[in-house]
This record gives sequence, structure tokens and C-alpha cells, in this order.
Amino acid sequence: MQQESSIRAGLEKNQPRNYTKSLPMQLWETNLEVFQRDRFALVGLFIFIFFFIVAVFAPVIAPYDPLEVVEKDGIWLSNEKPSADFLLGTTNVGRDIFSQLVHGSRSALLVGFSAAAIVAVIGTIVGLLAGYYGGWVDAVLMRIADVAFGIPFIPFIIVLSAFLDPNIWNVVVAMALLLWRDTGRVIRSQVMVIKEQAFVSAAKVSGASDLRIIFVYIAPSILPLTFLYGSFAIAWAILTEASVSFLGFSDPNTVSWGFMLQDAFLSLALTRGAFYWFIPPGLCIMLTVMAGFFIGRGYEEVLFPRLRRM
Repeated sequence: MQQESSIRAGLEKNQPRNYTKSLPMQLWETNLEVFQRDRFALVGLFIFIFFFIVAVFAPVIAPYDPLEVVEKDGIWLSNEKPSADFLLGTTNVGRDIFSQLVHGSRSALLVGFSAAAIVAVIGTIVGLLAGYYGGWVDAVLMRIADVAFGIPFIPFIIVLSAFLDPNIWNVVVAMALLLWRDTGRVIRSQVMVIKEQAFVSAAKVSGASDLRIIFVYIAPSILPLTFLYGSFAIAWAILTEASVSFLGFSDPNTVSWGFMLQDAFLSLALTRGAFYWFIPPGLCIMLTVMAGFFIGRGYEEVLFPRLRRM
């Protein structure tokens, strides 16, 4: 409760200046301010753009299929060291590590952005409805959020994988069911402040419906918060997918960076000194997670001016 009060106090001083601007214009100005003001956010954006390009052109960049066993004269080319033919060497069963690294970017970004979009949408809608209507609507939605807070995340994914087939989408489903709670609670606090503003009262007097007030007048004001928690969700989704894959609860036919780390661990790559096998996917996970938090940091400085460096 104390955290929500501080968030509401900070947000109340940072209300949008012009409610007459179109939604695309507000989105453009908000994002432009974030990346112009914060260099770390800009670095995070460039990291995501780089991995997005790699993911799109993965079939062109990767010299081999990520699950293909490379052979020569009927012999598996296992445990090959980095060379001109294999930039990062091969695994213990003869799969090209560089090709797996390139294709792993697809799984990471697919899970990351899918989960972030779903979490942001659910959390925003819940926060808007709970904050605007209050009463029993707020009570029911916040009690559901309390239940979501009480469920441990990683064990929940493991249990979910036991009932469903191992799949990277299990992470997306788990995040959709649980992680909207943070976004919903904070946006609810913001909406409770905004709905008392004069422009909302004017909209009610003019005869605007509740849904129009919520999604046309109030929603644009809390979009920076949606982007903030969406960027954090990208980072958490990528990290969670890697963790679940490393634990062996992902689809064995889908190559991801976590899958590569699990494969390297089971093959005793560290013991054999095969650093070229597990360091690259670890660095990719680190960079994408950092990028998500860098962008989130940029949105925090726009929402909370006191966080800006002097």
C-alpha cells in the first residue's frame, strides 16, 4: 500500500499536458522523449533491433539447420572447435553452434514480445476497469490479483508443463495468467488519480459513455506505464524462457538459448573447456534482458522526473 501511495504521488505531478492530441501522436511523442532523454534506453532499442534483424534473416545467416547433424564421409563432426567452417564449433552430436545461436534469437524474441504484449494488454484493461469503476469491480479484480501474487512463477510453469506438452508457449501462457498483476495494480492507482481530473468531469457532463471515457480519455494518459511494464515483461519473459529450457521443460524440437545452455551442461562442456558453446548464448540472454531493463529505465525517468540524473 505504501508503494502504491508513492507511485500515485509521483504520477500526479506528471500528468499529460495536452489531452487533445491524437493517440498515435501521444505515443510517438512519449517514445521519442524516452529515447532522446536516456542513452541507455537507446542502447536497449539498438540491441533489440539487432536481434530482430538476426531473427528475421536467421535462415540466411545460419549456414546449417540448427538441429542438423553435420557429417563428413558418414562421420559425425562432433566437438569441432571454432574454425572457418564452424564459427563457434559443433556440439557433441555434430550440430553447428553458431546456427543454433542465430535461430535461438527467434524463440527469445517471439516469447519475449508475445508475453509482453499480452501482459501489458491484460494489466492495462484490469487497471483501467478497477481504477475507474471502483466498488465491487475493483474489489473482485484486486482479489484476483492478490491470488496471482501468491502463486510462485517458475514452479507454476513447471506444473503447467506437466499438464501440457513441453512448449515455449507455456511461458507466454504462464505470464498471461500471473504477471499482469503488477501492471494492473500500478495502472489502477494512476487511474484513480486521473479520473478526478477536470477533463474527465467535462467528458461526463458532455454525455460520454463510461467506456469512451476509459479508453479514449483516460487510457492515453497511462500508456507510458503500459510501455514501462511491457519492457520489463520482455526481459522477464526471455529470462524465464531460458530458465525453463535449461530445466528441460521446453520443446526439444525448438532451439533456444536456454536449450543450448542445457545441452552444453548435460554434455559437460564446462569440464571440457568448450567455452565457445555456452558463453555465446549466455551473453545473448544477458544482452536482451539488459535491453528490456534499459528501456524500462528510460520510461521510469519520463514518468518520475526525480529519478533523472542531475
